[in-house]
Amino acid sequence: MVFKKMLQALGVGGPSVETVLANPNCRPGGFLEGQVHVVGGDHAVDVEYLAVGLVTRVEVESGDSEYNTDQEFHRQRLTGSFRLEPGAKYDVPFRFDVPWETPITEVYGQHLHGMTMGLATELEVARAVDKSDLDAVAVHPLPAQERLLDALLRLGFRFSRADVERGRVYGAQQSLPFYQEIEFYPPSAYASGINQLELTFIPTPQKLQVILEIDKRGGLFTEGHDAFGRFDVDYATVDHTDWGAQLDNWLRQSAQRRGLFF
Repeated sequence: MVFKKMLQALGVGGPSVETVLANPNCRPGGFLEGQVHVVGGDHAVDVEYLAVGLVTRVEVESGDSEYNTDQEFHRQRLTGSFRLEPGAKYDVPFRFDVPWETPITEVYGQHLHGMTMGLATELEVARAVDKSDLDAVAVHPLPAQERLLDALLRLGFRFSRADVERGRVYGAQQSLPFYQEIEFYPPSAYASGINQLELTFIPTPQKLQVILEIDKRGGLFTEGHDAFGRFDVDYATVDHTDWGAQLDNWLRQSAQRRGLFF
């Protein structure tokens, strides 16, 4: 994965930057490796710093409206200040730590509809900052996340879309200012009581926090409403649980408590 961009903020003949990732695939809590190739332009410049950062698209609610914005949520400076002479070439290797709470973008080799994730490179020269186009990054689920996703798919749920929403999940151990929601269509066995299932993962180094929200269908004399469930998954014992049975039991109990049967 390669991108190259002339630094337009510096005018014609300014430096250029090319970032090459050794592998664009990663997992939450993992890392990305690569090199940034910096080439001097027609004249010498004083570089303040070179940095890379992860960027994703975030949905923001503001009053009665909402909008999407690109948000950088983790960055790493690769250099301090240095003098870049005309035509000089620098190769800057890096190892970039991917935060544990990074939203996933790929499941079973398929891109999650609605997700954007990329690594941006930033070069600051004499207070003129230029950000390159995003170099696409694919974030794959942790094994524990895969177990839960697989259980839902085996129950017949189908992926709808995913997005990242600015805000915090009440009571969760969360460091980033947003969280991901992965939405599913219900199978026919649940369709009479559930309109949509939303799944949120908030991983930490010690455990996987799981939040489930079901959007319930309203009946003839009742309004539709949501039900929430949350639990923690221990990475060491995740394979010792029948997650399909656990999730099925929670979904049915949650619906029955509200008079919805399927």
